[in-house]
Amino acid sequence: MEKRQYECLMIVENTVKEDETRKKLVDKFAKMAGADVKVDVWGLKKFATEINHKKDGYYYLLNFTATPDVPRAMNDLMNITDGIVRAMFVCKDDQKQAVKSKKKPAKKPAAEVVSE
Repeated sequence: MEKRQYECLMIVENTVKEDETRKKLVDKFAKMAGADVKVDVWGLKKFATEINHKKDGYYYLLNFTATPDVPRAMNDLMNITDGIVRAMFVCKDDQKQAVKSKKKPAKKPAAEVVSE
């Protein structure tokens, strides 16, 4: 299987107060993603609308390269893990392909009309 670039935005419950506990939770999924994972900590953010009666959560962005089965496995595990509010995966390779396909083709010159 071919490796692709992925991005995962995960939200950890605000009830997980200890930095060490949140770090262990994020590290667990970073290890699943592979060796070349980059974790960006966005911190505590307020939700636009409540999610499961919660108003805010800790945001983490994981960038990694893996085969397609890795994000599926991570998503399945995140869905049953206590402390994870939401997670969203995006394949960056698919985004690049979409941008390329949206480019308009060059206009063809109008055919010349020949009068006889």
